[in-house]
Amino acid sequence: MIKNLYEQIVKGEEKLSLIGLGYVGMPIAVAFAKKVDVIGFDTNVSKINLYKNGIDPTREVGDEAIKETTVEFTADETKLKEAKFHIVAVPTPVNEDHTPDLTPVEGASTILGRNLTKGSIVVFESTVYPGVTEEICVPILERESGLRCGVDLKVGYSPERINPGDKIHRLETITKIVSGMDEESLNIIAQIYELVVEAGVHRAESIKVAEAAKVIENSQRDINIAFMNELSIIFNKMGIDTQSVLKAAGTKWNFLDFYPGLVGGHCIGVDPYYLTYKAERLGYHSQIILSGRRINDDMGKYVAENVVKKLIAAEKTVRNAKVAILGFTFKENCPDTRNTKIIDIVNELREYGIQPIIADPVADAEEAKMLYGIEFVDINEIHEMDAVVLAVAHTEFKSLTVRDIDRLVGEGEKVLLDIKGILNREEYKAAGYRYWRL
Repeated sequence: MIKNLYEQIVKGEEKLSLIGLGYVGMPIAVAFAKKVDVIGFDTNVSKINLYKNGIDPTREVGDEAIKETTVEFTADETKLKEAKFHIVAVPTPVNEDHTPDLTPVEGASTILGRNLTKGSIVVFESTVYPGVTEEICVPILERESGLRCGVDLKVGYSPERINPGDKIHRLETITKIVSGMDEESLNIIAQIYELVVEAGVHRAESIKVAEAAKVIENSQRDINIAFMNELSIIFNKMGIDTQSVLKAAGTKWNFLDFYPGLVGGHCIGVDPYYLTYKAERLGYHSQIILSGRRINDDMGKYVAENVVKKLIAAEKTVRNAKVAILGFTFKENCPDTRNTKIIDIVNELREYGIQPIIADPVADAEEAKMLYGIEFVDINEIHEMDAVVLAVAHTEFKSLTVRDIDRLVGEGEKVLLDIKGILNREEYKAAGYRYWRL
């Protein structure tokens, strides 16, 4: 049955399912639906209803694409029985102690397992440490389905590489790593992904290799950003502008293009902990990876401290100072506020008796209120601020002029912290601002 699965799916004789319809899963479902029959499943009923009504809360593909797609959106798990090729794309967060929280992927495996039919292939896309697919997910699938892996069903792993908010690096344009438990499953998985991935696929030699490849991609970025953040701290003490240094150093052909910043979200700030967790269990304590994590995790506090320093330097009272933060999402042009590091700035400022007001026209306001108790204000309602923190490089904020920022600040010396360095430093200094950036 399995060996003919590709042909059956292409001919419309069998369906493909997507379990988890968030920022990653939903674009995958929509892409496949242009080629084959797709069932899109999520336990979040309200999200499913939005999709059914042609609304894209993630803003990844847009309302029009959701209205036009043929994806069968459902919260009814029994619908999964109608599919033979299953893709699991649920989040894999970390706990408070930075250990992996596998609850979502285990839950998805449980739901899928009890609706799995003989002759199915299951492909996991969630970021995990090497071994999770075969050692944790497969036993759950077997237990819930009563089927035997390798006989009645087969599994694979293909790490997601979608970059939320990025309209250039998309599913179709990024080489897709694929893996299978054997040659047969690998070939079918590769063929199916080749239907939608224009950039082609890379066949990893094993599931564990594919799992490891994914987890080191973001670990590498995390370490490099941590290096930039550490340089920023050092150069700040020296009175040197970090971005000017990087611009000069970047003229060398092999200098890597990284910049300092807050590292949040579900990938770069999370994936390294999956790798170090597995390493710890094998008796190895990470040196470089965890050092980078510590630096990046402390950057929100560092920014808040510099807000306070600039207020003092401008002879403004710190306690009850009026501070506006522009941007709250974990990255630019993306409504997702989960695991945003802006909340670290907010919490640290509160320690100094400052209750910042926050504006973010892109963020999911309901999510921010539910997760953090944060309520946004309209930027046009912000006036008489002692300091302004431009925290996220949304397109809307990149177009702000000196006159726009002037409308936000009050009397006395003007304080502006441009975390991402998106404004013209010299222009604001000339306009009398006490300007600071990472």
